[in-house]
Amino acid sequence: MGKLLEVVDSASPPPVWAALRNEAEHIAAAEPSLASLLNAVVLRHNDLSRALSYQLARKLSDQELRAMSLRETCEEAYAADPSIVEAAEADLRAVFERDPACKGYVQPFLFFKGFLALQTHRVSHWLWRQGREPMAFYLQSRVSELFQADIHPGARIGKGAFFDHGTGIVIGETAVVGDDVSMLHGVTLGGTSAERVDRHPKVGKGVLIGAGAHVIGNITIGDYAKIGTGSVVTKDVPSGCTAVGVPARLVNCPTCEEPSKTMDQTLVDAAYNYAI
Repeated sequence: MGKLLEVVDSASPPPVWAALRNEAEHIAAAEPSLASLLNAVVLRHNDLSRALSYQLARKLSDQELRAMSLRETCEEAYAADPSIVEAAEADLRAVFERDPACKGYVQPFLFFKGFLALQTHRVSHWLWRQGREPMAFYLQSRVSELFQADIHPGARIGKGAFFDHGTGIVIGETAVVGDDVSMLHGVTLGGTSAERVDRHPKVGKGVLIGAGAHVIGNITIGDYAKIGTGSVVTKDVPSGCTAVGVPARLVNCPTCEEPSKTMDQTLVDAAYNYAI
């Protein structure tokens, strides 16, 4: 079964919220058992921010922090910084366009751990920047418990990010991730020092990081680079290059265009293969 929505010319994509509502209406009609869920999470709301705040509160609330309080926190963040919702919209589109298993927008919005973990992090990062560290850490803990992803609230993540599967992703406090990055399960952006310094990777835009890769230290991964599955990277990777292996070596410079969007993890035989 193909995607429920058609991906059109990226210069004029359909509004994500309108597409999400339209899809939810069709699913509710076709699958009455899910109609109540879809009405509560999507159809009763007027815009993406309200639906997203409801969904995150529904998923994250527990006996200590009730859904209403969590929803108010999310809405406070969205009102203060509308770019959070803009990033969420770009993230949702990224999942739909890059994941061949994704049939539409409803699927990731309701069920995908990577998307939900990332949206929770965006709120926790806003709290972190406001000096509300205990609440930020609380959301980080809930993400770890529910979605098996551990993203420090201090980490900065650009829009249009795609965390495929999400399980086992670990991103440290001083990490920076650019726009349109894709990473698969088991990725670590870790530090190499016990000192409270800038100690985590800086990942450029359009980078693809394969499953189980470990990118360690205050190093730079250049724009549109590719990190192979299971690689251990401890040194800078130039823009447009591929790093693979343990320890990682550079191959395929330049690599394919926009690897994070094509999700092309293949390696082409190269005339050079040198350590970094």
